[in-house]
Order: sequence, then structure tokens, then C-alpha cells
Amino acid sequence: MSAHADTHAHDDDHGHHHKETFVTKYIFSQDHKMIAKQYLVTGTFMGIIGILMSLMFRMQIAWPEEPNVLFEALLGKWAPGGVMDADIYLALVTIHGTIMVFFVLTAGLSGTFSNLLIPLQIGARDMASGFLNMVSYWLFFLSSVIMVISLFVEAGPAAAGWTIYPPLSALPMAQGGSGMGMTLWLVAMAIFIASSLLGSLNYVVTVINLRTKGMSMTRLPLTIWAFFITAVIGIISFPVLLSAALLLIMDRSFGTSFFLSDIFIQGEVLHYQGGSPVLFEHLFWFLGHPEVYIVILPAMGLVSEIMASNSRKPIFGYRAMIASILAIAFLSTIVWGHHMFISGMNPFLGSVFTFTTLLIAIPSAVKAFNWITTLWKGNLQMNPAMLFSIGFVSTFITGGLTGIILGDSALDINVHDTYFVVAHFHLVMGISALYGMFAGIYHWYPKMYGRMLNKNLGYIHFWITAVCAYGVFFPMHFIGMAGLPRRYYTNSNFPLFDDLANVNVIITIFALVGGVVQLIYLYNFFASMYYGKKATQNPWRSTTLEWTTPVEHIHGNWPGEIPHVHRWAYDYSKPGHDVDFVPQDVPLMEGEEELQH
Repeated sequence: MSAHADTHAHDDDHGHHHKETFVTKYIFSQDHKMIAKQYLVTGTFMGIIGILMSLMFRMQIAWPEEPNVLFEALLGKWAPGGVMDADIYLALVTIHGTIMVFFVLTAGLSGTFSNLLIPLQIGARDMASGFLNMVSYWLFFLSSVIMVISLFVEAGPAAAGWTIYPPLSALPMAQGGSGMGMTLWLVAMAIFIASSLLGSLNYVVTVINLRTKGMSMTRLPLTIWAFFITAVIGIISFPVLLSAALLLIMDRSFGTSFFLSDIFIQGEVLHYQGGSPVLFEHLFWFLGHPEVYIVILPAMGLVSEIMASNSRKPIFGYRAMIASILAIAFLSTIVWGHHMFISGMNPFLGSVFTFTTLLIAIPSAVKAFNWITTLWKGNLQMNPAMLFSIGFVSTFITGGLTGIILGDSALDINVHDTYFVVAHFHLVMGISALYGMFAGIYHWYPKMYGRMLNKNLGYIHFWITAVCAYGVFFPMHFIGMAGLPRRYYTNSNFPLFDDLANVNVIITIFALVGGVVQLIYLYNFFASMYYGKKATQNPWRSTTLEWTTPVEHIHGNWPGEIPHVHRWAYDYSKPGHDVDFVPQDVPLMEGEEELQH
């Protein structure tokens, strides 16, 4: 079943690889380890922009109509006298959502860790196509640049929400941000989708074809299973978003009406006929819902690996974990309608989507219970990576519970488009995915940079972030149930919501503190590259293959032969062994049985 990576043409000369220049090593690199770092650093910078935006609109909600020096400095003409303009508020919400979902979480998790870990953990010299990998990153970089450029368009950036529903997105004259800003948004997303597809195809081919001798599919670490299935979901669903974006470009620039019909502007009827904005919702959410699993599955894989390693015991229910990943992947493609319960859909169809949505709670719960059981009676090593992993399980459960309410068509109608929804998806995919990403960075930083991150700064980062994340999103459930709608730039016109003003101030203070704490992480991340403690080859005493490679990066990953695999990835605290971990490349002893939970 497993394929030989030894058939690589460049296996024999990996030791004396041709001299690399600065450009071929750091910029147009085809080495998966460098491309992973490029994704991570680019995603980090995009994350800084995304978080800054969220802090700005949080300040606007907490203190509406109050002049703010920061607004005047950062927003210029969009904040005359330091008071934020309503249009730019919508633009900030739109670009914040787009950047965080696609450019931070998709790139920071799939882009970084699929690239770093797939070849290292399956025992391959590199990705199936290094060139395709490089093209994938540079397309991502280009789309990031275009998205940032769209912020500086004179009429303003895209402002139709990150879901860009027509007609706001389809009529260039609808609002300021519907013009050039929206066009740039669509171009950036089209390029991003191309990048994502190239990356996904590469990951799938690499996992199927380049596993080392002995690495059967049931010996793969759960990280690889997660990246593999994530890539498959991406290949299935991203083309649908691309088609939606292309049809939207046609509507905007070429006079078609796929998504437009019977539009009146100032009493004048436009010539568009026969289209339907609900069609766009279907196309968008057919990607949009699998997208949340594209974001969360890699985080789940990282957390499974880190928990097993730091509990010093095998992951509980290995095969059930794989089955739940497969179940989530399948179900994720048949639940998109739960975003559209109030779009006028047939109530019977609503009940079908309610059923499939509640079904997806089962594999998710299997994973949650298995993580808790993995921790049970383990010899827990409470390092920052482990804390973020446990934090991930916490936010995934709390965020997931509200999903049961939102997935039910009868209950969803009451809280749809309120802050209850914002609280739900930020906890379950935003914060959870970020925790998974942070856990992965703290755990694999020594593999990426050959140095350790500062542990004490990691503890400060985790605890303050954890308190602030719940401080921001927990109260949102209550203001949502009180009926506060999302995306309103001020609620001062509604006496009904006056009592909630104080809650919004508290949420904003937590958000500001949580945002500032990320500076500690950024300092830790960039300073440790140069001044961090030098890492040993296997600092966490883990069993997987990436820790058998030398600390300093070499082309081809292993200096000699690629190690062969003799056991599964989770032989921790195995009876009969002197140490509490047995790496995958250690042959079975006489009479030793291979575990397969």
C-alpha cells in the first residue's frame, strides 16, 4: 500500500545540492519548509491588519459618535473630526472577516502546517511538486497584496460583508465600496482560490504517493489525515466559490443578471431581470460551510498530535478520530442551507438542513470526548502548546453548543443576524482555529527555526488571551438573545438597546486587552528566531518522523536514507520499553505487538 519515496530522482544528490542564492533560498524557494515559513509570516502580517480592524470597529460600537484620535490617524477622510463614517464601518467589518477567514486561518493552518508537516511526517524528501508549491504561495502573496491595496481605493474598500451578498456587491453604484473596492476584492479572492487549489492538489498527491516504506494509511499521524481531508474538501468546494465570483464579475461588468432582478434605484427601474440573489447565497455557502471545516480540521489534527505527545499516552480512539474526520468532511458539504433559514426557503427543506446540521454534532462530539479521554490520567506536560490545545477543546465545545441552537430552523429565526451568531462562529471557528494555530506554532517552532520560544511569555500569552477571548464572545450571546443586530455601526438610535451599551463597552475593553497581548506573542515569535534557546533534535520527545530529521534544515530533509516506519504514530508509555516514547522508525522488538487503537 505505501509508496516508496526513494524513487525520487534527486535522492542521490541531496547532499551536494546546487548552490542556493538568497533569492532561491528565501524568496522563490521550492523547499516545503521555507514555503511553510513564508505562509506563516505572511499570514501573521495579514492577521495584524485583521485584528487592528476589529479593534477599530469595536471602539466604534462601544463609544459611538465620540471623536477618536486613532480613527483620525488611521482612517483619514473616513473619520472626519475623528468620528467614524458609517460606510467605512461596514468596510472594516467586511475586510476583517475576509482577511481572518481566508488569509489568516486558511493560510496560517493549511498553508503553514500542511507544507511543513506532510513531507516530514510521511517520510518524503519534499512535496510532490516543489514548483507548484512555490506558485501556490506566490499566488497567495499576490492576492494578499491586492486585498491590502483595495483598502486604499478612493471610494473605499468592499463593504458588503465578508459574504458579499448581492445586490450590494453586484451593483457598482449601490454604495461607495461597491465600486473599485469590490472589484479588487473579487480579483484577490479569485487568485486566492487558484492558490488554494494548487496547494490542495499538491497535498493530496504527496500523501497518496510519497509515503515512506511501512507508512500505511493507518500509521499516519492524525495531523496528516486532517491535512489530507482538508485538501480534499478544498478541491471539492473552492471551485464553487470561484464560479460565484466569476458570475458576480459578469453581473457587475458585463451586464448579465445572474443575481439581480427587479431592482429600483431612486424610483428608477434598472434593466436587470430574471436573476436571484438567493442563487448567490447557495453558491457562496456551498463553499462557505465546508470552509469552516477547512479552517478547523487542520487545527483538530494539530491538537490531536500535541495532546498525545504532551499527555505521554496514545491518542484515544485513533480509528474513530479518522472516521470522524471523514464523516465531518462528507457532512460539511450537505449543511450549507442552515445559513439561509430566513431566505424564504421551503420549511421542509429547512427541516432537512436542520437534520444534517445536527448530525455533524456527532463526529464533532466523538473528537471532543476522545481528546478529553486522551488527557484522562495522562502525565500532562503543561507547556504553552498543550495549554492552547486544551483551550481549543474548551472553545470548540462552548462554541459548538450554540451551533445546535443555530442549526435548528425554528430556533435560528429568533437569533439570526444578531450577535448570538457572531459569538457562535467566532468561538467555534475563529478562536478555536487560532488556538490550534498557536498550539502548532509553539510545538513546531523548534522544527521551523531551530530555536525554542520563550515558555514564560507563552504562558502570559495563553492566559490573558484565553480570558479575553471569553470576555469578548461570552457576553455577545446575551446581547444577541436580547435582539441586538450585527453590523450596525451604532445602536444609539434604538432606545430598546440602551441597556446593552455597557455590555458593549466591557466587550471592547476585553478586545483591546486581548489585542495588545498579541504583541507579546509577536515579540516572542520574531525575537526567538535570533535569541531563542537552541533546540535539540526532539525537544518534546515525540514519536513522529519529523523529529528524526536534523535540527538545521537540509534540502531533502534526511541526510542519509529516509527512515522506514515499523509502528503507528502514538507509541507513548508503551509497556516493555525503557523510555516513555518509541519513535515510528524503531523496529518492533521480538514478541512486541503493534498497537492500533
